[in-house]
Amino acid sequence: MKEALVLNASYQPIRIIDWQKALILWFQGKVEILEFHDIEVHSPSQSFALPAVLRFKKFFRPYYAFGVKFSRRNIFLRDRFTCQYCCKIFAEKKLTLDHVIPLSRGGAHNWTNVVTACSKCNNKKGSMSLKEANLRLLKKPIQPKFLNQSEIPGMRSHLPENWIHYLNLKVE
Repeated sequence: MKEALVLNASYQPIRIIDWQKALILWFQGKVEILEFHDIEVHSPSQSFALPAVLRFKKFFRPYYAFGVKFSRRNIFLRDRFTCQYCCKIFAEKKLTLDHVIPLSRGGAHNWTNVVTACSKCNNKKGSMSLKEANLRLLKKPIQPKFLNQSEIPGMRSHLPENWIHYLNLKVE
């Protein structure tokens, strides 16, 4: 269904959560709802408009102060949803992860060896080295200190309109 953008008390974007978690935070009194989606959910006795933008009532240290978790989505965010071989931006569903040094050749499954790749480039590389596959990386993979989801160009077309103002994005 719909997701909600969560802001810190200072209106800084923190993360995106599902609508169920958004409603739970609101029922617990931890957030105020700033914007709603135009969809409702119904219980036997009540109807609720789905929250689109929430703001915590208390300030929390940004998540990047604690390090960034190594995950598929965070690799895509670090690489800006861009294939690191052909340099094209793709939707998340069209992307894969590739090990720069293949696992079969002793490569590790970590920030500095995993990159975003489209299926075509990932299949072309297979279990070869970059040199053997005649491929070059767009940029060297590093472990990020933080990931700012609001600066991801590939996500703009997928964002609800009522998030744009809070993410300081220009509408194209």
